[in-house]
Amino acid sequence: MTKTRLTLYDTTLRDGQQTQGVQFSTPEKHRIVEALDALGIDYIEGGWPGANPTDSAFFEEVGHTRATVTAFGMTKRAGRSAENDDVLAAVMNAGTKSVCLVGKTHDFHVTAALGITLEENVENIRASVAHILSQKREALFDAEHFFDGYKANPDYALTCLHAAYDAGARWIVLCDTNGGALPSEVGRITKAVIASGIPGSHVGIHTHNDTEMAVATTLAAVDAGARQIQGTLNGLGERCGNANLTALIPTLLLKEPYASSYETGVTLDALEGMTRVSRMLDEILNRVPLKQSAYVGSSAFAHKAGLHASAILKDPTTYEHIDPAQVGNRRVIPMSNQAGQSNLRRRLSEAGIEVPDKDPAMARILDRIKARESEGYSYDTAQASFELLARDELGLLPEFFEVKRYRVTVERRKNKYNKMISHSEAVVVVKVDGEKKLSVSESMDELGNDRGPVNALSKALAKDLGPYQSMIDDMRLVDFKVRITQGGTEAVTRVIIDSEDGQGRRWSTVGVSANIIDASFEALLDAVRWKLVRDVRPA
Repeated sequence: MTKTRLTLYDTTLRDGQQTQGVQFSTPEKHRIVEALDALGIDYIEGGWPGANPTDSAFFEEVGHTRATVTAFGMTKRAGRSAENDDVLAAVMNAGTKSVCLVGKTHDFHVTAALGITLEENVENIRASVAHILSQKREALFDAEHFFDGYKANPDYALTCLHAAYDAGARWIVLCDTNGGALPSEVGRITKAVIASGIPGSHVGIHTHNDTEMAVATTLAAVDAGARQIQGTLNGLGERCGNANLTALIPTLLLKEPYASSYETGVTLDALEGMTRVSRMLDEILNRVPLKQSAYVGSSAFAHKAGLHASAILKDPTTYEHIDPAQVGNRRVIPMSNQAGQSNLRRRLSEAGIEVPDKDPAMARILDRIKARESEGYSYDTAQASFELLARDELGLLPEFFEVKRYRVTVERRKNKYNKMISHSEAVVVVKVDGEKKLSVSESMDELGNDRGPVNALSKALAKDLGPYQSMIDDMRLVDFKVRITQGGTEAVTRVIIDSEDGQGRRWSTVGVSANIIDASFEALLDAVRWKLVRDVRPA
């Protein structure tokens, strides 16, 4: 059976940049374009040229792509021609083959926000699209607030769409701008648009996630006949975000009836890079990836309950809706106080540790985990610390070095500008191969910014480990989380540290203490020891 082609249109570089706290540099935009292009996205919206220097610079430097890079703007303003509108001219001057213009389709917004007549708005849409076509460019029309507009005045909303379509727009994109439409409404109204004379092969869908339904409303539009899908990586976007392409694309390729009925520019081979692309975007934004993200989150295929892990060992499909490798993710069997021996044996096997059946150490490891979790430890996410604990109980943990003592001092002082600043200094003494080594480090970075006492401790610990030094030089701390596990004067601090190395490996360790510095140092020690366990070859 011949599959119907769905066109994928990414708006991460524009809608994503409207996310609170997000601002892409021009080089970051180009890096994202390369990843999207390699993935197989059909259209990549680069931004609004003329709206800000970053977007303008992007279009000046954009190179060759398989995907169609698109400039975004708005329809011409009333009272001037399309040829003489400087805002529209800036969009056209980007020189892209494709141009997407947003226009009003809700009568309330036309009269209240624009302050013009309904007829003037329709003419603005028609003339703007005609101008794009006269310049031999492809035109897309984003029908802003369309679903709200259709519910308020269906005849006028459809008149706006037909003005763009009749003028030659290749795609008429139905926008749920406020993100409040329900899947049933989107499906019904999309069918009405197609029935009005605009073929589904020219209809797109653009939804927002204000009711946590952007993926569902997008699929409802596809079911109704829309053939272009707009969205962003990781669901970035204003307010609650846009339709999440990292959830939509795997669903289209792996779930029925979509997998058998449709095809996209993303192949199954390319889909295996989805998790990597998702985490690359978080890295660019200096964000911690959301663990619970569908398909690509680190917890998307994590099985904590002992009953679940036992079934997973027999057949992964018992608790997994897809093979995690299909999206470049992996299965995780966390260790916790709910764990049974099935979880434990599976996790040890993944770490390369094989334990004979009925080995009494298994029960001791479980008891130790449960006892430590009652003290505030958590091995759900701190897989590296769990492995070290298990190795220690099994007699498989080498003593690479011994920490004899450490000290951290923190002071507040005035700098030469008479401004109060913080400064920390750490001293760590370790014993390696019978030799004591003292290392000192401070918390200031190369720019003179204070990075805190934990940073000073981390640098001091990693400064001189003798024969092991070269093995930890590529380590870096990528995330640091603190949780108070009890209240009042008996509060206990839990610290989780995520580390990464030059091989792209990422691991988590945990420390617990009433003192945050002690808890942090314990987690730092585990991070270094796990790295050495992985990289030091037995003599």
